Amino acid sequence: MGEEGALKAPSAGLVHGLGLSSGGNVEERLDRFRLPLNPCFVLPSLHADMPSPFDNLLPRYDAVVIGAGLGGMTAANNLAKFGRKVLLLEHHYQLGGLATFFKRAGGHVFDISLHGFPFGMIKSTRRYWTKEISDRIHALKDVRFINPDFDVRTTFDRTDFTRILVEQFRIPAETVEAFFAHLREMNYYDNDSRTTRELFEQFFPGRPDVQRLLLEPIAYANGSTLEDPAITFGIVFSNFMSKGVFIFQGGTDTMINLMTAEMKANGVDIRRNVLVEKVLIEKDASGRRRVVGVKLRGTRLGEEAEVACATVVSNANIKDTVLKMGGEDAFEAPFLEEARKVRVNTSSCQVYMGVREGESIPHIGDLVFTSEAKPFSSQELIDFHTTSRTYSVYYPDTRPHTKKPRYAVVTSINQKWEDWAHLSDADYQTHKARVIEESFCGLEKFIPDIRAKVDHAEAATPRTVNRYVRHVGGTSFGTKFEGLKVSMALPEQVGGFYHAGSVGIIMSGWLGTINYGVIVSAKADAYLRDPLSAPLGESQASAGL
Repeated sequence: MGEEGALKAPSAGLVHGLGLSSGGNVEERLDRFRLPLNPCFVLPSLHADMPSPFDNLLPRYDAVVIGAGLGGMTAANNLAKFGRKVLLLEHHYQLGGLATFFKRAGGHVFDISLHGFPFGMIKSTRRYWTKEISDRIHALKDVRFINPDFDVRTTFDRTDFTRILVEQFRIPAETVEAFFAHLREMNYYDNDSRTTRELFEQFFPGRPDVQRLLLEPIAYANGSTLEDPAITFGIVFSNFMSKGVFIFQGGTDTMINLMTAEMKANGVDIRRNVLVEKVLIEKDASGRRRVVGVKLRGTRLGEEAEVACATVVSNANIKDTVLKMGGEDAFEAPFLEEARKVRVNTSSCQVYMGVREGESIPHIGDLVFTSEAKPFSSQELIDFHTTSRTYSVYYPDTRPHTKKPRYAVVTSINQKWEDWAHLSDADYQTHKARVIEESFCGLEKFIPDIRAKVDHAEAATPRTVNRYVRHVGGTSFGTKFEGLKVSMALPEQVGGFYHAGSVGIIMSGWLGTINYGVIVSAKADAYLRDPLSAPLGESQASAGL
């Protein structure tokens, strides 16, 4: 083993933090990580054509980040900028989690996520990523709502929403101002037990049409319902209302490539096609449980290895993080019970429609929220046969760098895992075809000849989400609100164990997950500096946001 791969002795502070006394006990504890406990094994006939993702893997890192979604990548990048030796592991061959892309024959490039995030992305990406990434974030100016209650066209910011509520919905201006002022004062630490429905009834009693205008776009962004805590709506809606909806110009493929380059420049060791099967946890001399390593498996050839580390940041679903990767013997019984009770959020279906090269489509809006449901209800929005869907329209200026102008449309509908999970193969294909057909039918109201212009269409379902990002219940939106408490309490149970996945509704979406990655990386860095000190508080960890 060369100099770079040699195991370096940990600092005295870290040894103490791991409960390792001086002398032979240190060597005894570290010997198990000098080489993988289960050395990589690959059939010789395959290894030449498919190198192992464990090639040149160091035996020890300061931090291992599980999952390369936006939260995981941000945490890894931030920790590397703090000077930490970071290993980023992604079970898929592509980085980004649900903020990624895929390509299809005919020159089609599709973004996975429904595009649209708040203005705060500009500040967060500039501060924690790069100016080049931040400068590519541009505002959308044409958001449409078309349903039996109203037909609205808006820039989706506070000024325009105030105008619409006052002029079109006849809400007194002072009520609208009081509503927005109330939302601005809401924060996570308030002891506010109201539901979103109760919040709406406080300001707009008996107005389901107003409820629809306010909640429907947020439901597509993070799975919110009228019965979720009011704070989960208030914080997210306020973020959007500050200056509207923004997208990344250049496409998600460009953004992920820029983020990957930045991580590599900062020294992050990125490994694809690697699944973390177990976070290794041991008790120190005082009886405190602490992270000591991870057990890995290659997803292509099944190689196995173990790597030592002092901290783990999981970008996976919190239930998987606790109940599978951590294991039930690593936590106290009350914490485990809370983790089991966490409800996963809803999922979604997407239909990806690629317009043939050389064809064009008219401008119908950037985001078009459509529905035939009357009245609006959160349950109809996730019904197996919902009539509510959103069209994200990608015009040539989405990817201005491409040689030939291209168009695409991505339909999104919110769905429940249980409606899709147990379908037979035949029924599964039938309902995928139905979702595609219904999307075309809805789009024909705006572009009558759309079928003749599209040469590729395919559907993704909650089962697709489960397969590619391994989320419990195929959730697109993490967990319900109670998941945030479990996520934040994780390092209190196991020293050096952190979670930065989509959780609690408010820590979901592109901006929420990036910011959560920043907060968690600050906590992990503080632990690495002094494992024996009290955990970094929320206000300190989020001071820069």
